[in-house]
Amino acid sequence: MTKKILITGATKGIGRKIFEEMLSVGEVFVIARNRELLEELKILGAKDVLHCDLSSDIKFADSFIVNNQINVLINNAGIYNYSALSEENTDTIDDIIKTNIKAPICLSKFVLPEMKKNKWGRIINIGSISGVMGEAYASVYSASKASLIGFSKALALETAEYNITVNTINPGWVDTELGNNSINESEFSKDEIIETIPQKRFVDPVEIAKLVKYLISDDARGITGQSINICAGLSVGY
Repeated sequence: MTKKILITGATKGIGRKIFEEMLSVGEVFVIARNRELLEELKILGAKDVLHCDLSSDIKFADSFIVNNQINVLINNAGIYNYSALSEENTDTIDDIIKTNIKAPICLSKFVLPEMKKNKWGRIINIGSISGVMGEAYASVYSASKASLIGFSKALALETAEYNITVNTINPGWVDTELGNNSINESEFSKDEIIETIPQKRFVDPVEIAKLVKYLISDDARGITGQSINICAGLSVGY
């Protein structure tokens, strides 16, 4: 069976590395907000793309998913904001919740009929170590990612009999544009942050892409409902 893989937010960072890795696995489809970078992904090999803001236009993804018979869903798109909750803009709170948790729930709903019909499917949610441990001044983001872990566990139970697996990957500090920008927003330098990481390094996004590749393989068919930290030891302690 051909793997028809949908990745959200694949134009940059972790999503881009996942996209590159998935090109050798099956047909790759992408949903993202950046129209120019979406066109670039088409040139690089994307089977089809959808320009869509998942915080407001999620309904347009339904027909895109159905028409392309998606059987692998990688919910990678996310919004991060560093702010004290007392100073957080309510519109930003709404965008974070809609993008980070409502969109993965809705997209999972859209892909399930095809997966159940074929008794095979893979859903991978890209969470965050902040959803496992909590992160000061990123409480809304942490809440959305913690919710994603709970959602994955529940949906894994609901779909296990159909040979569908649902898992969450929780990256720590990752060497991407988003990761480095979040450092600039915080009160700590990159060197100070690295000192708090047991392996004394940021995770390379290709490590996450390789884990995704394994989790959608038949070798990983017994792994479902799991929350997997890939954080260079950050979640273990210091």
